[in-house]
Amino acid sequence: MDKRTFSFFVGPSVFIMLALMTLPLLASIVLGMHFITFRNLDEPLWIGFQNYEQVLNDPEFWDSLEFTLIFIAIAVPARIVLGLLFALLLDQITRYRGIFIAAALVPFVMTPVVGTLIFRDMFDRGGPYWYWMQQLFDYRLFMNSTTVPLLIIFHSIWTATPFAMIVLFAGLQTLPQESLEAARVDGATWLRQLWHVAIPHLRSLFIFIGLISIMDAYRVFDSVFVLTQQNPIYDAETIMYYNFQVALSFGRLGKANAMSVLTVLGIFVVLIPFLVMTYREQTEED
Repeated sequence: MDKRTFSFFVGPSVFIMLALMTLPLLASIVLGMHFITFRNLDEPLWIGFQNYEQVLNDPEFWDSLEFTLIFIAIAVPARIVLGLLFALLLDQITRYRGIFIAAALVPFVMTPVVGTLIFRDMFDRGGPYWYWMQQLFDYRLFMNSTTVPLLIIFHSIWTATPFAMIVLFAGLQTLPQESLEAARVDGATWLRQLWHVAIPHLRSLFIFIGLISIMDAYRVFDSVFVLTQQNPIYDAETIMYYNFQVALSFGRLGKANAMSVLTVLGIFVVLIPFLVMTYREQTEED
């Protein structure tokens, strides 16, 4: 296919995607330079960069950013590691593999709010996990500033690990059998085959899962909204959840738009190492 034909087919979709991404971002930048509340929607007041300054000087913004980064640092590696372990297990299963995959995908395909409500009920007083922890370990689980953040992280790992499992399982099906056979002939153990053959082969998939997982973790909102029930004592606010509070609970729409712009910039900064690795991966393959 020549460049002209390629541009003819790809150009419209690229233009539409750029418009869908660029126009809302530009609108948020402009709105972030106005003082806007629900009372002056028709006559917003131009205040320049004051909203951006207020966001950067807001301690609650930095607290929400800190929790978001901790969330990413724990949830994303856990998803990848558990996804790899389940993919390896799935690769060894031949009988009832479809049933196992379907059961594993239930949390991933479930509506986020509904899934989080079910998850909360399991750990809430009278729930099955709450009951068994009390019976087996004589421990009563209470919702507080320690348990709720942990449950939010645990819920994210529970719902997103199936995605990593399916992607890595597909990658395991493309492993070069010649390399595995050569490793076996050389006397390599299963762990050495995994470390020196399988993991290097799956490197590009690890980067892909990392990119998707970071973007997904950076915008987590549903689980925080449901598990905290908007109670500030749990101290478990993410960037998206605090942005929601600023916009709807506090009515500071201009400040919320400024926070959204800074969030997009923050996501881009966090993703830069993964984008660089992806670029190097593609150039090495070429």
